[in-house]
Amino acid sequence: MITAIHCLVRGQVQGVGYRAWCQGEAVTRGLSGWVRNRRSGEVEAVLAGPSDVVDDMLAALWTGPAGASVSAIDGTPTEEHPRGDFDVKPTV
Repeated sequence: MITAIHCLVRGQVQGVGYRAWCQGEAVTRGLSGWVRNRRSGEVEAVLAGPSDVVDDMLAALWTGPAGASVSAIDGTPTEEHPRGDFDVKPTV
């Protein structure tokens, strides 16, 4: 089953390469979607793909790249179902 999740990742997740890491991990897993920084200090992402692969990626978000320290992840299903590439979007 294909699913899409909208995530907000909190903690020390900016200035540590989290977006690039997230993109690389998502591409390796064959996921579609996007990731971006928010001015609030969070990283926001939409992950779309097979349910088990999305679940695996959600678990990986807790670790992130070296230097990251994740304190919370809020993930909710979304109607947005990106297809194709996994992009890094501009900060909002």
